Amino acid sequence: MLTANLSPVAPPILGPKSTGKLMNHRSNRKLNFKVLATMASEFPAFLPKEVENIKEPVARKLASRIERLPVPLSLSKTSIMSSCVKPKTQLDTSPLVLLHGFDSSCLEWRHALPLLEEAGLETWAVDFWSSYIKRPMTLVGPSLGAAVAIDFAVNYPEAVGKLVLIDASVYAEGTGNLAKLPKLMAYAGVYLLKSLPLRLYATSLAFNGLPWDTCLDWTNIGRLHCSLPWWADATVDFMISGGYNVSAQIEQVKQKALIIWGENDQIIDNRLAVRLHSELQNAIIRQIPDCGHIPHVEKPAAVSKLITEFVRAESKIGTQRLILS
Repeated sequence: MLTANLSPVAPPILGPKSTGKLMNHRSNRKLNFKVLATMASEFPAFLPKEVENIKEPVARKLASRIERLPVPLSLSKTSIMSSCVKPKTQLDTSPLVLLHGFDSSCLEWRHALPLLEEAGLETWAVDFWSSYIKRPMTLVGPSLGAAVAIDFAVNYPEAVGKLVLIDASVYAEGTGNLAKLPKLMAYAGVYLLKSLPLRLYATSLAFNGLPWDTCLDWTNIGRLHCSLPWWADATVDFMISGGYNVSAQIEQVKQKALIIWGENDQIIDNRLAVRLHSELQNAIIRQIPDCGHIPHVEKPAAVSKLITEFVRAESKIGTQRLILS
């Protein structure tokens, strides 16, 4: 369990007639222990201790909702653990499932997810479907998550009703030559990937004109998952696997799609948004002005509005079934 950075209260100086003070001190100690217990349970035990360093309130709040659930593997009798944020409310209609980009986490949705929930949508920040959702969904993929979304929609069309692709990284040829690296060099590259200077640079590229303190905090949020003990192995495995190469699958997507793009994206060329729109069978495209590569963090209200309108189009909002808190 993670502990809070609280200093213990010094005991009072007791005289021979200080019984009442002693009882008050014991009561205060019990109260302090309750505060410590409450603070210690703010975050799930599996999150790294670095979560305590995060300052942004919405990030801390979403981190406190992250769960790890077992996901059965189709080719064996074993399960793997996957992380998710369950919706507060489940509805009768198709849920909204939020993926994240490369080397990121569900904290990427810390600004937009509350707005989508306020709009009345059943919203999952999750990495699995068949074990827990089991209904056609609107699948939202930002950056490399868009490649995951396209691959899933083509191979499991019964599971996906609509697609939302945000600043989509779908034309890269997998991990390229990185897949041929010796494992030792791959691990060296991965440890460089989580370094603070590189992450600060990436954050400054992804967003427009962040103040220094915000840039540092958002960098720490964006690299929190790198402190998990399995992160390096998982990242190296992904690198060596060749990654995602879905450009040939784009024209096979049959679902209606919404493309959202930050006008000032410095990571992926805006011309690829136009190309993606032309290659998808049934898509609309919307641009977010004065916005970089991660609109759902930088302009969450605009993104949430576009997604909500897209999900509600040609469908009815469902009735509430269950509160999961």
